[in-house]
Amino acid sequence: MGNAKSGAMSKEILEDLKLNTKFSENELSQWYENFQKQCPTGRIAPEEFEKIYDRFFPDSDAKTYAKHVFRSFDTNDDGTLDFKEYIIALHMTSGGKTQTKLEWAFSLFDVDKNGYITKAEVSEITNAIFKMIPKDELDRLPEDENTPEKRVNKLWSYFNKKENERLHEGEFIQGVMDNDSALRLIQYVPTK
Repeated sequence: MGNAKSGAMSKEILEDLKLNTKFSENELSQWYENFQKQCPTGRIAPEEFEKIYDRFFPDSDAKTYAKHVFRSFDTNDDGTLDFKEYIIALHMTSGGKTQTKLEWAFSLFDVDKNGYITKAEVSEITNAIFKMIPKDELDRLPEDENTPEKRVNKLWSYFNKKENERLHEGEFIQGVMDNDSALRLIQYVPTK
């Protein structure tokens, strides 16, 4: 991760992040300094990550969703996020291209990390998303997507898959890109 003794980011990580994200060297250095202050160990634990989500969604239960997001960002499966994983995640979810965001969304929905998404996995993530939606917003959802089950069925229908079939990444990305409603159904954007 960088030289822990000096607190400086390694040149290798800096160059890699400059190459693979939209962030400048100055931005990365500022992010790194803030990351080191917030996470002196150089790693974010799942519990810390959940607290971050709690601050963004104070009126709902974001814990389950945060666990799935954390899993999708923890690319080396060590149970923590280091600075590089954190910045790549930030890039993918905030300013990356639609294709990049959908690649990340696929990894979010691929709960068992086997390279495919099943309807059960879509249901698991959709249930986690629904826990984040405040009651007043739930009441305003369209009738055909106002429960997790209805939303899962509607989304799955866009992929033309049977109940027990699965999607590979390309099918998922193409299915979402081909249908604006599918893009809306795989996420929650607060109305406030």
